[in-house]
Parts: sequence; structure tokens; C-alpha cells
Amino acid sequence: MMTYLRYGLALFFILSQMTSCSDSDSVSSSQSKDDPAAALPGMMRISAENAVVQLGTNEVSAKANERPQMSVALNYKFSIGKYEVTCSEFNDLMKPATGLKLDCDDKDFPATDLTYYDAVLFANERSKSEKFDTAYTYSKASFDKDKHCTNLEGFAFHPEKEAYRLPTEAEWIFVAQKSWNPSESWTADNSDYKLHKVCSKGDSSASVCDMVGNAMEWANDWLGNLRDTTLTNFVGAPDGGSLAERVVKGGSYRNSAESINLYSRGDVYTVTSSTRANYVGFRVVFGAIPGATWMGADGKAATSRIVPLANSAKMRSKTGTYKVKLAFRNDVTGNLAYIDYSTGLLSVTEIADTLDVYHPEVSPDGKRVAFCTRIEGVSGKSDLYVRDLNAEGSNLVKLDVESASIPRWRVLDNGDTAIVYVTDAGNNKDDATFADASTWQVKFAKGKFGKPEKLFDGAYHGGISEDNKLAVTGARLLRARIAKSGSTVTGKASDTVWYGGDQACNVSLAKDGSKRTLFLDFAGKTGKKFVGEDYSTHERLFMADSNGKLVNSIASPKGYTFDHSEWISGGENLAVATLTNANGAHSKIVLVDISDSSIVELADGDELWHPSLWVKTSANSGEKSALDPDSACVYMTENTNIATRLMKVKMDYFWKYRDTAELVIIGSSRSFAGMDPTYIESMFAINMAYSAQDMESTTFFVKNYILPLMPKLKVVALTLDYDRWYVKDENFKVWFANIPGYEYDKNHGYWQDGLIGDMYEASQAALNPTEDEYEQFGYHRGLYYDPAKGWGAPNPEVANDSNWFEIDRSGFDFNMQKLTEILELARNHDVYVVGVVYPQTPNFLSTNSWGRYGPTRKAAKIMEDAVLELTEKYPNFAVLDEYHDGYHDFVPEDFANEDHLGLQGAQVMATRLDSLLKKTLK
Repeated sequence: MMTYLRYGLALFFILSQMTSCSDSDSVSSSQSKDDPAAALPGMMRISAENAVVQLGTNEVSAKANERPQMSVALNYKFSIGKYEVTCSEFNDLMKPATGLKLDCDDKDFPATDLTYYDAVLFANERSKSEKFDTAYTYSKASFDKDKHCTNLEGFAFHPEKEAYRLPTEAEWIFVAQKSWNPSESWTADNSDYKLHKVCSKGDSSASVCDMVGNAMEWANDWLGNLRDTTLTNFVGAPDGGSLAERVVKGGSYRNSAESINLYSRGDVYTVTSSTRANYVGFRVVFGAIPGATWMGADGKAATSRIVPLANSAKMRSKTGTYKVKLAFRNDVTGNLAYIDYSTGLLSVTEIADTLDVYHPEVSPDGKRVAFCTRIEGVSGKSDLYVRDLNAEGSNLVKLDVESASIPRWRVLDNGDTAIVYVTDAGNNKDDATFADASTWQVKFAKGKFGKPEKLFDGAYHGGISEDNKLAVTGARLLRARIAKSGSTVTGKASDTVWYGGDQACNVSLAKDGSKRTLFLDFAGKTGKKFVGEDYSTHERLFMADSNGKLVNSIASPKGYTFDHSEWISGGENLAVATLTNANGAHSKIVLVDISDSSIVELADGDELWHPSLWVKTSANSGEKSALDPDSACVYMTENTNIATRLMKVKMDYFWKYRDTAELVIIGSSRSFAGMDPTYIESMFAINMAYSAQDMESTTFFVKNYILPLMPKLKVVALTLDYDRWYVKDENFKVWFANIPGYEYDKNHGYWQDGLIGDMYEASQAALNPTEDEYEQFGYHRGLYYDPAKGWGAPNPEVANDSNWFEIDRSGFDFNMQKLTEILELARNHDVYVVGVVYPQTPNFLSTNSWGRYGPTRKAAKIMEDAVLELTEKYPNFAVLDEYHDGYHDFVPEDFANEDHLGLQGAQVMATRLDSLLKKTLK
């Protein structure tokens, strides 16, 4: 089953010049007795030492993520599978391991219809079966009902391991270019649109086979941008970014030979780790990658990366919400980095600039972060900054004082937001030196600092309690400032030393009103007496009550010690800390549950310092909603693909505009990118279309949400994709059937008897797409903004067998049935329906196909006539055909690509729909 998602625009392949390396580069089998990897079964040894390979292209017509061309230097050997992993090989290894058994027409066909995670699990299983280490690690695997792996929590790739894995894009191109010959491969020109046995086309006796065509292949890399530079041993982006896309290579039996090239990195559909297609398989490689290099979105290369380990569901299980952000210092770069768990996408964003970031703390609303430029325990001048917590780190402001260190956000009694800081955070052992420093507070509102005010002498940077009765600090001694009866810490108070005068640091005062103090020690006698046994420095995390009495101690994981411990903002009994390994590196950030001493690993890296974990607290002080927060409007999960994420944006629009919208645009990516609702003048419109939506999906949303729950609805404008009417109930059940929010709505009869809570509020509280996705997918009330790129090559690719209608017309019958069902429902609701046929490039006139996916023009005429007959039966139905079988009046500037309109075309289409409605609905 094909489960890739059409992502707004139809991506097309462009013929390219072949990339070449020096003649000394070898892809022949190595027979060295000193190289045991040369004898691995089914593998060919590749010598890529002193080689250079080109990724991407400088072709101006190529996709943005394929430009510019980037050089990759390789300096190691590896082995690669001579052929794509076959169905029998996959089943023999994976059925006993995970229960997954692929249903293949032939045991020697490439194994396809599997996720990226399925492929890496296979690589791990082969490594283990041959007594090697594994290249991939994870903490938990999730599987769908068919036993396909849809998520690996805590997933990390270890290039330094001698193990089986997927090939990097650079490795794949290096091998493929040596025998690149699309004309002698299984492509749409000769495959009959189906798989064939591996190595059954062309001369494969002395080379790696099927690098072109047959099955498209998973690469190991996250899909990132390219740069005009040279990198050594490049292994892709450090993470998947906002869309979590993966690289696939080589084309398949569905693509014409002339359209397959070396530089293409994707498919017609967006490729993520959990999606699968019946034309995508993989091959394995073996070997370590010395000095692997990643390159982030900022274009900077790094030989290390930060790997998120806990997913959004895990964070919600511990904090009670998805609205969680983790900010920290990357001590390798000195930059601020953060993870936003509210999106379900585990991506680390690093704000790169010249500022040295220490002790970041996220603001109470989660939108900003404060930080200083000097570390605790070191005296000297420190600057204090606040900036937005986004990829740009925008709206940076500096506090104009001589020195300010260790910022702590507070919400004052009157609701104002303020930052507490100290003038010096150096060693506090000496009383006089400590008293020379002082604690200050400054209000922060509308992106600006107010006037600083001194609170008291002494550098109390561990926090001030909500009731202003206690302040704590620790940069050698655990000091406390305790308010006297009837006073506050800013008035009459006493300064004292807790913990018997033993050394302490990383002091943090709880933010839940309990006035508990968290800190680390140096294995002093007070701590050892409390614990009852010996331990090492920072091996225990201690907690004291409001009087300084020890009440708890938590041991660090074996092989690690704690550092940089902090209570989290917005939750009880939870703290965040770094773990230091035996070599002294701060390699992990962890969440510590004080209530049961459990520890959850959040991130892994080389040097991760000063974590701050923000959790959104509930602002609802009224009655508890009758809606179940675990299900209501949970229209996406961490494991769902881009289609479901996209539709989450649209469902937010639905609940927001349910009572006001009069026209709903729905259908496939042609509506998604081709109809701008803001250009509909006659009524208020929203666009609920999404990429790859078929008539089954359209029927579901029209039947259960749009018609019954929109009281002012007058018109539904749906897409008529005649060339996609071979699709029968194909992707809807895979993408939506098991999503909690849709199941919840179904169990409540899709709210036909009335709502029981604020659905829009519930949708905002649920797991949500990223801000970038909201901007992309929700432009102009749901339009996907796609700039003009023209309508493509003179000879456009046909991505399906044009004779599908003549071979099997059951898809057409199915779609006609669904269209008729919609018309019946709409008539019962007194709603008008417009079927819209969107223009495609007129260059399809030079092919034997009506459109991108066929059918023949004769078949298209049969379908068009059948739909027009429905306009006679249903007075509430009209057809707006702006394709006219290729003879339309749209210009290239109206198009984003060969079968999707851009912004200009979307505005023209909306104007024409509006004109039809004004005439029809007078």
C-alpha cells in the first residue's frame, strides 16, 4: 500500500549531468586478507579513500533542497549490498524479530512497502546475527497493526560503529555513478509499472545492481539543505527539522528513465521515517564512518550533534502536557539550544551568534529565554540578555547594568513579570565578599526591561519563594535568607548557612510554593551521614525543606554524576539536570522525578550544560472541561505523517471558524495550493484541503464535520481529480483511522447531539504542528503558499500507467459513488456543491495522458461526461472546469509546477469560483 503524502506541489525529476570522481576511486571488490569486511556475504567492498563526490546540482530548475551542488570528501572503505534487500531476506530475519512479514509477489523482488525504521531494524538484526555491534540505538519501538515500525523513541545513529546500516547519500551516489545507466534499468519505460527480481536488468556481473529504478531506496540521512562547500565524510542533517524528512534515491519502476538522476533526493511525496510505499526499498552498507560530519540548517558543519531521546508522549506522561520546552547551553559552541516538545517533532534548534550563553531560563509564558554570560562560581562582570525562544533568537535585548548574573524569572503578585539576578555569582564562602554582592529585580514587559531595583545584599541566585519568605544560593556554601515574622526577605530577614557548612552548588528553589531546595554536594560528611554510605562528588541529588532539613537524596545513574540541577518551571516533583560521564563530559540531560527517583533521558551530546525545562501550567481556574484531554482534538501523534500533521492545522481552522464559515474548499493538493479563500468576496471561506486527499477522505470530512457542524455553510467546493480516480480508499484508513481525536469524535457521534466543551481550546492544548507548519499550511485561512515556478518541462512525466481506466475502472466507480454520496448529503443540508477541475500544464497534450497520473483522453471524456450527468440529477451541483483538457488560458506564471497552481493562479481560481457563485446563488 502506498502511504506517501503528496506535499502541496508535485515534484518532478530533472535530467542531470552525471557526477564523476577520479579514476583512482574504486568500487570493485577488495580481496585484502587484512580486511575482514571484504568477505561479507552479498556485499561488495568499496574503496572511497581520497574520493570526492557531488551532492545536489546547480541546475536552476531543481528543487531548493537539491541546490547548490556540494562536494563531499570521503576517506574510508565500506561495503555495500550488491542488490537491494530481497523480500525473502527481509522476512527471514524480521518475522522472528518483530513479527513483520512482507507480502511479496516473488521472494527475489526487492523488499518494499516498509518504513525507514523497518529498514534500520533490519540492519540492526543483521548486525546482531553476524556478531557485530549495532549502528542504531533506541529506547522503545512502536509498531502499527501490520507490525511496521512507526517510531523509535530515543533513536540515534552511531557512525563510529562497525555495523550494518543504510548508506549515506554521499556513499550511495559514489557507488551509483560508476554504473549509472537509466536506459538499462527497470523504469516506467519497460517495467509495466511493477517490481522485478533484483539484478534482472542489465549487466550486473561485476557491479552493484539496480541503483537506478526497480525500487527507490532509503538513504540513511535526514534531509537537510546543501551548501556550496566541501565537507568530509558528510552524513546529512543532525535531525529532521520541522518536517522530519528523509532522503530517498534512485527512482523506481514508476519513473521514466529520462526523469531519474543522481541528484534527486526525494519523491513526489514527502518522505518521513514512518511513511512507506510499495515502490521504496533499501540496501545495506557495512562499516564505520570516521570523523562523520553533520550540517545543520544554519549551514555550519559539526563533527558532533545533539540527539533528543524522549519524545512528546513521554514528556506529557511526566508533566501532564505537551507544552514543554527544554533550553540549554551547547558547551561545544557556547550557543543556546532548545527542543520544543509541543510539536511532536524531535528537533534541536541552536541559536548561533557571538554571545556566550550560560544559565538560560525560559520565561513563564514559554516565549522568551533569559541568560547571562558568566558561569556560577566564577567572579567577574556578566551581561544579562533576554531574547525570543525561536530559531532566530529574535528581539534580543540587554540589561543596561554594570553586571548581572544567573537570571530567574518571577511572576509578581500584581501579575507583572520580573527577572531576579545577582551582581556577582562567584564563590560565596567568604562572608564579606558575599555581602559585597547583591540581589536585584527588574520588570520585563513588552520586550523591554524596566528600572532595576535592589532587593537585598548578598548574591542569592538560587531563587526567591513565591511568598517572599525565603531566598537561597550556593556557589560553595548553601546559604539561605529567611524572613522574620511578619516580614519578607526584602525587609527584616536573617542570613544563615545550611547543610552544616559543607560545600554545595547548583542550588535551586522549588517554584511550586513548597520552598524545597535542590542542590548538589561534594560528598561531605553531612550528606554521607544522611545517605548512610559513601558516595562521590555530585553523585547524589539532595533536597532540603523550607527549614534547611534534608528530606531526600537521589542517586545518579551508574557511571554518571549529576551537574547543573534545577527544578522545572511549572510542575511539582520534577527536576532537570545534566549527567557527567566518567571522562568528565556532560553527555546527557535528564528529567528527575523526585517522587519516585526515576530518571528519563532527554538529550544526548558532547557537552550539554545548564538545562531549563519549561512546562505550561493550566490557566483554567473554572470548572474542569468535560472533554478528555487525552483524546479531544488530538488529531496527530508523534508517529503520524505529514498528512495528519497538515490536517491538524486544518482541523484547528475548522473549530475556529465553524460558526462563521460559509464556504469550505476541500480536496487534494490542487485545492490546497490552488484556491485562495481570501479572494472569495461573496462569502467567508476557509481551505480544508490537504495533500493527497482522495474522495474517500473528502467524504469523511464533509459527512462528519463540514455539513452537520457548520451552521452558516452554503457551499462546498471539492476537487475533481479525474487522473487520480484510480485511488480507492487507499490512504485514509492508514492516516486517520487510529488517531485519538478522530476516534473520540466518532465515539461521540461526531457531536451531532451537541458539543460538551470548547473544541478550539482543546485543539490548542493538544499536540500541535510547528509554527513553520502553521505558516506554510495555514496561509490565507488554509491555502498553501506556493510561489510561481512555471509548468515544467515540455515533456512532462506521467507518474502512472495511462491505461489504468481501461485495465480496471473500479477506481472510477468507487469515486463516482463517493461523489454521489456527498451530493446526496449536501442536498439534505441545503448546501451547494461545486466540483473544481484544476488546470495542469498544457504540455500533457504532447503525451498520451490526460494529466499527471493518466488516464487516456478517451477515458477522461467518459469520466467527465458521467460527472456532468450528475449536474442534471442534482440541482445543487455545478462543475467548474478550468483545465479544459489542456486547452486553458492560464499562463506559466500561474503555476508552481506541472499540475499545481502557485499563489497567482490560486487567486485567479478563487476569483472564477466567486464569479460562478455570484451568478448561481443570487
